Amino acid sequence: MFGIGLPELAVIAVVAILVFGPDRLPEFARQAGRMVRQIRQFTNAARDDIRAELGPEFSEFELTDLDPRRAVRKYIQDAWDETEDDDEPEKDPGQRPLEDGELPPYDSDAT
Repeated sequence: MFGIGLPELAVIAVVAILVFGPDRLPEFARQAGRMVRQIRQFTNAARDDIRAELGPEFSEFELTDLDPRRAVRKYIQDAWDETEDDDEPEKDPGQRPLEDGELPPYDSDAT
């Protein structure tokens, strides 16, 4: 959860009690809960609006799809899945494996 562990949460709780006091702390917790709910409703409404505008082909659209890292990963994975999984890779008819002790061809003009 955002890289916050149990010790950090305990420190935050103690500081919150000291700053706000035990009487006002429940009201701040309720306000934080309302704010999180409103943000969640806002993001769901935005996602639904985007889905409606893009049409039925984007019915599975999520806001996380807008993350460039996820988009690139998705397209690479799709391209990877489209390739045929052959047991033996395609060979160029002009290539053959070298025999034992045979040197690879060398073109002095090419280097």
